[in-house]
Amino acid sequence: MGWNIDQFGRSLTSSSPNTVNAYCSDVTMFSEWVGRQNIADPAKVSRDVVRQYVSFLTTMKYAKRSNTRKIASIRRYFGWLVRNGVMSSDPTSGVHTPSDSGRLPKVLTSDQLGALLVSTDEDAPQWRTFRDTAVIELLYGSGLRVSELCGTNVNSVNVKAQAIVVMGKGSKERRVPMSEPSVEAVKTWMKFRHELVSDNAEPALFLNTRGRRLAPRDVRRIIDARSQSPTHPHALRHTFATHLLDNGADLRAVQELLGHSDVATTQRYTHVSKERLKSAYGAAHPRA
Repeated sequence: MGWNIDQFGRSLTSSSPNTVNAYCSDVTMFSEWVGRQNIADPAKVSRDVVRQYVSFLTTMKYAKRSNTRKIASIRRYFGWLVRNGVMSSDPTSGVHTPSDSGRLPKVLTSDQLGALLVSTDEDAPQWRTFRDTAVIELLYGSGLRVSELCGTNVNSVNVKAQAIVVMGKGSKERRVPMSEPSVEAVKTWMKFRHELVSDNAEPALFLNTRGRRLAPRDVRRIIDARSQSPTHPHALRHTFATHLLDNGADLRAVQELLGHSDVATTQRYTHVSKERLKSAYGAAHPRA
């Protein structure tokens, strides 16, 4: 019996390509680890072996969130084997994983956000300046995931209705409002988009220097070029959600805007807001 990791990856039809790659990489890492213990196929993996692997991960000083995902990948893999009748029992069943206290999402300050929206590269061509501004305005103004932004097409944007249709995780489509600054930024960018592509064959809203669809690594470069300090494109999504909750938005509404299938995922932003309230209280109240 082989591990059939490629076949497992193809079974994850509701997951994004990045998630599939991560899961397959995690299972591959596990298969190589057990291989060093002379275990050649998954049918020979016992619950004790899984527990030993969990202990191994904790000694490797990976981030807790990374360990949690690696173990979740293995659980999903063995669950797939059981469902397909390859194995009669799941060796990950009953194995407890270290609790993940989680990290509070980083929220950008007003100065950090302002710096991202202003280009300081005077030598950059106009198309790049306007494209990068539109990218950042959408990431913050609509709370998009980087993968959603990169996957957006020109016909997905309705500037009159101030809305954009994106494809989220699990191939779930949702309609998200656009802020007025992001609408204006996109309209300006569209006036220069033709400088990168000569025809309408490429449907992508945002393009790279080769006239092809913008990739997540391109977005990371845009953020790095404008940020005051090292940050991540996802910080703009965190900031979007936190600012909405800070200003009284309903949690369920924020859940819909972010495209979270579980409201528990959205609830972590309430912890960020509480921390911000505590900081404001501590800084401003005379008896704090």
